[in-house]
Amino acid sequence: MTFQEQIKQGIPSVLPEPKAYPSDANRAPKRKDILSADEKQLAIRNALRYFPKEWHQELATEFAQELKQFGRIYMYRFKPNYDLKARSISDYPAKCEQAAAIMLMIDNNLDPAVAQHPEELITYGGNGAVFQNWAQYLLTMKYLSEMEEDQTLHMYSGHPMGLFPSSVEAPRVVVTNGMMIPNYSKPDDWEKFNALGVTQYGQMTAGSFMYIGPQGIVHGTTITVMNAFRKVLEKGESPKGKIFLTAGLGGMSGAQPKAGNIANCITVCAEVNPKAATKRHQQGWVDELIDNMPELVERVRSAQQNEEVVSIAFIGNIVDVWESFLAEDIFVHLGSDQTSLHNPWSGGYYPVDISYEESNRLIREEPEVFKEKVQATLKRHADAINKHTAKGTYFFDYGNAFLLEASRAGGDVMAENGIDFKYPSYVQDILGPMCFDYGFGPFRWVCTSGKPEDLDKTDAIAAQVLEKIMAESPEEIQQQMQDNITWIKDAKQNKLVVGSQARILYADAQGRADIAKAFNDAINRGEIGPVVLGRDHHDVSGTDSPFRETSNIYDGSRFTADMAIHNVIGDGFRGATWVSIHNGGGVGWGEVINGGFGMLLDGSEAAERRLKSMLLFDVNNGIARRSWARNEEANFAIKREMARTPKLKVTLSNNVDDEILSNLDF
Repeated sequence: MTFQEQIKQGIPSVLPEPKAYPSDANRAPKRKDILSADEKQLAIRNALRYFPKEWHQELATEFAQELKQFGRIYMYRFKPNYDLKARSISDYPAKCEQAAAIMLMIDNNLDPAVAQHPEELITYGGNGAVFQNWAQYLLTMKYLSEMEEDQTLHMYSGHPMGLFPSSVEAPRVVVTNGMMIPNYSKPDDWEKFNALGVTQYGQMTAGSFMYIGPQGIVHGTTITVMNAFRKVLEKGESPKGKIFLTAGLGGMSGAQPKAGNIANCITVCAEVNPKAATKRHQQGWVDELIDNMPELVERVRSAQQNEEVVSIAFIGNIVDVWESFLAEDIFVHLGSDQTSLHNPWSGGYYPVDISYEESNRLIREEPEVFKEKVQATLKRHADAINKHTAKGTYFFDYGNAFLLEASRAGGDVMAENGIDFKYPSYVQDILGPMCFDYGFGPFRWVCTSGKPEDLDKTDAIAAQVLEKIMAESPEEIQQQMQDNITWIKDAKQNKLVVGSQARILYADAQGRADIAKAFNDAINRGEIGPVVLGRDHHDVSGTDSPFRETSNIYDGSRFTADMAIHNVIGDGFRGATWVSIHNGGGVGWGEVINGGFGMLLDGSEAAERRLKSMLLFDVNNGIARRSWARNEEANFAIKREMARTPKLKVTLSNNVDDEILSNLDF
């Protein structure tokens, strides 16, 4: 069968032969054995409903073995035989170009060059899934091949509920992931209900089909690291020869080493999984691999002395690095962490002094012992960081729940008030006041032709648009504009593309709309093929996350989720091609609600109308909320937008003098 015939087929008419699991695959951790005997029967019953009855006897035995071996039913037998990768949009069988664009984005998320655990349909973050199983993938692609412009596919945590009549103006796909009743949204609830096959953790851009490989997080990390160095170095002092120490090359790919290279420093990134570290080295995301501490210490000293710009992956535990650098008196300028601590008990973070293989055994067979060892490691990790910061290291939480889980483990990370953390999140100190409050966030696009020359043209268009805007921009956003102009001009030489021909930069509402319109005009003129617009959920208004995206909201509302819900609903009726809303993300299940979108630009007048309406709301929804929280920079930004957009009228906050409150008697 051809590729297109396989897509149209969906669930095959003849039962495929069983598949052997690839011996060289980067496996997802075996999940916790959490179901009762009755619940395991229910999980298999749930899985078998995708298939005709005559297959049930054979598949029941196979699925029971998968559940026993992996803690999940992935249905390996039904993984398609064709290569999973983003093809040209014209290669997909579709009655509707928007549907073909969504198929392209789904395949990109499952490309082995992009995905962390592709066999288990996990894109990144250890558990960020596109689908729960391969049957869901097959059915979804079939529905998309049949979709017409007045239908919408509704997806429940990876399961395609079906095509429903809608309208041309409606989203083509509506995605929800992990939408739980609040009292059933604890980590073990995810383990249980995911094992039952009724929900999934979509992370942020995994379950919404908008992941573009490491490039997305590289940009955010680059902006963060550059501004962190600006905070700690004297004006004009170079980051060359200065150390940025962090961890994690699996769940968030190779972002940190690449970002450190762009920021011109020495990056040391620890990773316990040798396969993950080796993969990132082979892909060119990290310069050097070292697997023993004496060699690492010697190499870092040499890099410091020679003021090198170099990234080093240390195959081992980050706690050993912090402790060894302390003993060796190696000064660390910046410290952070990008391990998947939103998922601490299932492979997101590994204990020190235990092998990677033994840790994986404990996850499955002795989860309570594993948890105890992780929490003991977190305390050691926090203690080592505290000793470095006492010497002048600037440490920031990268929003991966490190400080949250360290505090729960009893680590010394709390401020004197017993409420806040002693270290800021990078959003509190950097991205919040410098970017998000002004409306700057991770705007991204994918050239659906698959042609590198189309990406080159979009890079040039985006740079021209930003330079034009910068010439008329106020002083408050000049630094953001210049950083992103530099980024986009250097993007090709930094070799950021993995999978689809995609790009990201930070832009505000004006920048996003102007860039999108310029793309749409170029498509209309036949200069480039169709373009998919999107963004990371990690943005101005996409996500309500009290320990990350909204950690610099100080009016008490950072634990609410109204903004993300309004974001996805508002984008949906303003022209998004697809919308998604998720429980969970970079800081954990039950800790965050985040929403995203995708939009296809096809060069039409309708696309121009939609992009103008949707992008204005998508950004200013968040700025308005931040302004109402009394964030000074957001107040500036929303007033500026209201002056530009007469139909935008936002409730502004009246600030109270501290003296009035301090004299009250309670």
